Amino acid sequence: MHIWTRVMAALLLIAALVTTARADETAMQIHQHAGEHRLLVLGEYQGTRETPLLVRQLVDDYSRDGTPVVLALELPHSEDTALAAYLASEGGAEAMTALRASRYWSVIGERHDGRRSHDMLELIDAARALRAQGRAVQVIGYDLVVSTRGNQTRDDAMAAILRQAYLRLPGNARLLVLTGNVHAMRQRPADAPSEMQLRPMAAMLADLDLYSVRLDARKGSIWACLPDACSSLPLRDSPGRELRVSTEPDRQYDLWVWMPELSVGRLLK
Repeated sequence: MHIWTRVMAALLLIAALVTTARADETAMQIHQHAGEHRLLVLGEYQGTRETPLLVRQLVDDYSRDGTPVVLALELPHSEDTALAAYLASEGGAEAMTALRASRYWSVIGERHDGRRSHDMLELIDAARALRAQGRAVQVIGYDLVVSTRGNQTRDDAMAAILRQAYLRLPGNARLLVLTGNVHAMRQRPADAPSEMQLRPMAAMLADLDLYSVRLDARKGSIWACLPDACSSLPLRDSPGRELRVSTEPDRQYDLWVWMPELSVGRLLK
């Protein structure tokens, strides 16, 4: 039994190394094409294991030369005080308990939208560790209160918060925003359903130094919310998909990347 435990541990380590290597590759693609843009918006499928690793790599890459990086997560803006306190702490169980003390981190069950996961908490802790090394890294939230569902008022408010965060940036700093893929659109698709907001969040930031990236995958599974419940859903396999750059005036994203695979994250319970 002891041997099998060691084998399983080795396999888990190999899987973690492979996932990290894939995140490095995708981060390099984004870094290359985003260039000197100072507002980088990443549109994700929420609730995956791989995306927080990718964002962690990007924060590491951008802050390595001393560039200040503000990581904006789709958490309530009211979490900023707790986030700042955690980033200033030495980590550990007590600090994590304090971070998770608010109502936001307690939403579970069939309406769990995927944003609350151990993977996201590890991303926040990775930012704390970079700060402890002397990096100029900050984490903020930009969403409204927990109960607010998707609507135009919400996108308007999130865009306003991010605009203010961008305007407060030092001249060489970057604002790295992680959000749902609809919020990251530069404009509303012409064939969008009537219930979709008229102007996505990123569309209201297009006058800034915006670079919008759609994060997709060639295969795997995601956490998705349908009208009746939220659950794991398979992605349609797209083995031939490659990186896509767009400069057309009517583009939804500036860059579309396909990670090798996505999987459902370790959601909080």
